Amino acid sequence: MVEFRMPSLGAEMEAGTLVEWLIKPGDRVKRGDIVAVVETQKGAIEIEIFETGRIEQVLVELGKKVAVGTPLARVVTDEEARTGVAAAPPAPKAAPAFAPAPPPPVERKMPSPAPAGMAPPRAGRVRASPAARQLAETHGIDLATIAGSGPAGAIELADVERQLGAAAPAGKRAIGLDLDAMRAAIAAAMTRSKREIPHYYLEHTVDVTKCEAWLARTNAERPPESRLLMGALAMKAVALAARRFPAFNGFHRDGKFEPIAAVHLGMAIAIRGGGLAAPAIHDADALALDELMARMRDLVQRTRAGRIRSSEIADATITVSSLGERGVEALYGIIYPPQVAIIGIGRVVTRPWIIDGAIAPRSVVTVTLAADHRVSDGHAGALFLAEIGKLLQEPDKL
Repeated sequence: MVEFRMPSLGAEMEAGTLVEWLIKPGDRVKRGDIVAVVETQKGAIEIEIFETGRIEQVLVELGKKVAVGTPLARVVTDEEARTGVAAAPPAPKAAPAFAPAPPPPVERKMPSPAPAGMAPPRAGRVRASPAARQLAETHGIDLATIAGSGPAGAIELADVERQLGAAAPAGKRAIGLDLDAMRAAIAAAMTRSKREIPHYYLEHTVDVTKCEAWLARTNAERPPESRLLMGALAMKAVALAARRFPAFNGFHRDGKFEPIAAVHLGMAIAIRGGGLAAPAIHDADALALDELMARMRDLVQRTRAGRIRSSEIADATITVSSLGERGVEALYGIIYPPQVAIIGIGRVVTRPWIIDGAIAPRSVVTVTLAADHRVSDGHAGALFLAEIGKLLQEPDKL
């Protein structure tokens, strides 16, 4: 039997309040399933499980504040069920300062009852999480009219939110978001970053005239919802360049740099009302442009609704921030620890440019790099930016 623990919630978040259980003892789960929802300064984060097997026991009740590393549930893995041999308990070690020591394992012959609010549905009763049921009752929505996206078709809070339609009116905060707390969390993380990380900054101006022409041809016959944006090309170029230059893709922690083979590209997203989050698009370097664009749209929608997954918050290996749509021509980001680099994308502008010895109007964009001098230097950073620029000038190869 293994313990499923509260995962990392990002550099500036050490705890969250458990607001939903989407499983109960006896349920089967597989790696990647969303099993709980935790409310934090950055909204409601969906907690994914990293084991495949059966839930033996739920250890935390709804409404409890849970620190990173705290055991949430016990799982009998498929390997244990097949061999009949339980996994050996981990060797005892001191608990981190922010997490309580785990309780000793308890032998149980029968699954324990679900915590308050998670009783199994009665015959004829629609299966839904407590938060989803409460929100539906508040708005007079019949749960039977909602298609559930949770385990075994259970209705989650996000399903009810989608049923409610568009985002909240101006001035209202999104469900699960406390923007004041979010701003405080961002300020704490950025203060730590500027204090502890020796930043250096570079910029590179890229001719994206070919990109614009390629986009115009590609989008000509597409409906609006299927069109590609320049942002998708920029994200893919950064992801491919990060794969080639691993010194900018990874984490600096415990006094050393850990390069990461996969490129999980953080996407800085402004939240209506004044918040900011930078969840990850996993394996962005391996995604086709259309799939990457779809992932970007989905991530923006869910983040602004306050629904981010735990792996999206914790896994980003490098971040891209863009303020081009706000008219900003260049931005210089602050590294999000424990990452070691952040790329800024500015507004596409028309500038006089020398082509084959003649001056001509061209569309250009300023790409900036803020990087950690403990891991890389200006020479490496210049090559990294040049690679991004080269890729943006060959959009058909992205």
